[in-house]
Amino acid sequence: MCKISSISAHKILNSRGEWTLKATVYLTNGLGATASVPQGKSRGLNEAVCVSADQAVSNIRNILAPAIKDMDPTDQVKIDNRLIDKDGTENKAELGANAILAVSLAVAKAGALMKEKFLWEHLQNLAETNVGFPRLFINVINGGVHAGNGINVQEYVGITKKVAPTKSIEVSRLLYSQLKKYLAEEYGPSSTGLGDEGGFSPNINDDITPLEILKTVIAENNLSDDLNLGIDAAADNINKSKEDLFDFHSRIIADYGVKYIEDPFSEEKFGDFALLKQKFGDKVLICGDDLTVTNTFRMKKAADHDSVNSVIIKPNQIGTLTEVIKAIKFAKRKKWKVVVSHRSGETNDSFIADLAYAVNAYGIKLGSPARGERVAKYNRFLEIEREAE
Repeated sequence: MCKISSISAHKILNSRGEWTLKATVYLTNGLGATASVPQGKSRGLNEAVCVSADQAVSNIRNILAPAIKDMDPTDQVKIDNRLIDKDGTENKAELGANAILAVSLAVAKAGALMKEKFLWEHLQNLAETNVGFPRLFINVINGGVHAGNGINVQEYVGITKKVAPTKSIEVSRLLYSQLKKYLAEEYGPSSTGLGDEGGFSPNINDDITPLEILKTVIAENNLSDDLNLGIDAAADNINKSKEDLFDFHSRIIADYGVKYIEDPFSEEKFGDFALLKQKFGDKVLICGDDLTVTNTFRMKKAADHDSVNSVIIKPNQIGTLTEVIKAIKFAKRKKWKVVVSHRSGETNDSFIADLAYAVNAYGIKLGSPARGERVAKYNRFLEIEREAE
């Protein structure tokens, strides 16, 4: 049987020009598979701990690689549990979620190679799910800590109603290009500068104007039947009272038909989330990210409070593929919509596209259809569409 022969690890740059890492798992048959990990700038306090890139590389070479040498790369659960045990902490603080995740995802890719399956097929088998293309959550305007303007809301997103990649990506491309044209004409060329995730970061100093702009662009380009609007408030970074936040969310739902609100309140306000869901949850996705951090313990707490009806899944928030799948299964049991997500400091690794398709996620946040690290995910969906024919 083919086994893991060795693992290499190296530093690489992410999309913010910061150090992250990649790991390559080599098999005894000569094949190898590489994974790289992103890192967020707006991070929940309860996320698994990332160590420095230098320390992560050292931990892989000296601790994690020897721990799983000679193991079967298709036995994902056993390998992930070995990685978790080697760390020995609840939040990956000893070895780092980034080090552990790089190895875990590279193992998954190696397992797919060994089984001679597409990555999404292998992930589908591991997760025991049905496949399906997700809606694309297109980051078109950035604010908050992802941009240098006066917008508090971190992300304004267009959400495709179509799911077939060729059609949904064309809608994404059209929205992005027409928004760029509109901003340049109405606010000047400098308004088309980009935030961390490829969305535009115009010099606007309020949180309503971006929705006015998007409403106009969507209407002028006959995209109303193709797109919904949503936001990632990332409210931990907004200095407003819960009353003001509740009023803002109520207004954008009523006046702009917003269908998705992520992290509408700060990360410990399970009750505030619940009040918003109680009032609008029948027609709006109230989504947890910093609230839930891809962690089933936090997700159970959100379920107990009836805080959300959708949840963000970010692999680097938890650290292993097995724990990611566990979180997805929990969400599906609760009938929450699953939204797989990138991070602001991304790499060209397109793993999340395969993951979202493999588990039939409701949606995927993958940034704008610009910048190579985001486009890699869009293009991967086009490949999956052909592979799945």
